[in-house]
Amino acid sequence: MLDRFTMPLTQRPLLALADILHRQKITADQVTLAAFIVGLSALPLLAFEQYGWALAAIVLNRVGDGVDGALARLNNQQSDAGGFLDIGLDFVFYASVVLGFALADPEQNALPAALLLFAFIGTGTSFLAFAIAAKARQIERPNFPKKAFYYLEGLTEGTETVAAFVLFCLFPTAFPLLACLFAAACLITTITRLWGGYWTLRS
Repeated sequence: MLDRFTMPLTQRPLLALADILHRQKITADQVTLAAFIVGLSALPLLAFEQYGWALAAIVLNRVGDGVDGALARLNNQQSDAGGFLDIGLDFVFYASVVLGFALADPEQNALPAALLLFAFIGTGTSFLAFAIAAKARQIERPNFPKKAFYYLEGLTEGTETVAAFVLFCLFPTAFPLLACLFAAACLITTITRLWGGYWTLRS
């Protein structure tokens, strides 16, 4: 819901970072992989309840996720392969954060984490399934023209997910409540994406 507003605000600093990496001959795929490795380190950090360090890993991952696209455009290296790698690793990263909280306190967090992972399956599959159909039909993506795939909007997008992860880390004892609330929002997103996507393709 908020990505259309936050993305334009982040473009200038991301381009500045991308320009530095461009001068060092670093590729977008290298940044994607490095950001994923850093982000994945949040899993053991969360499991051992090192929430501050985990938050740092999450933030660095998200910065890298923004820089790789800017760098690909700067290097004129945008590709379906790069877009596939980026979104595939993103979803693995999202799941790893939730798993980390489940491992930190299985008794309190396991069920809310399972519910959130269930909701993530809905948002992810509805998002990617529509992207495949939209690409085949060459449907325009007016709000996100720089994306490698069709960006189907919803109540919970990248900005909301990052905000949720930050809240999880800042208030770890509230994870069960926060995870359930975010899962409910993700389920609403899934329903609206399935409905909107179906009728968009029908028309």
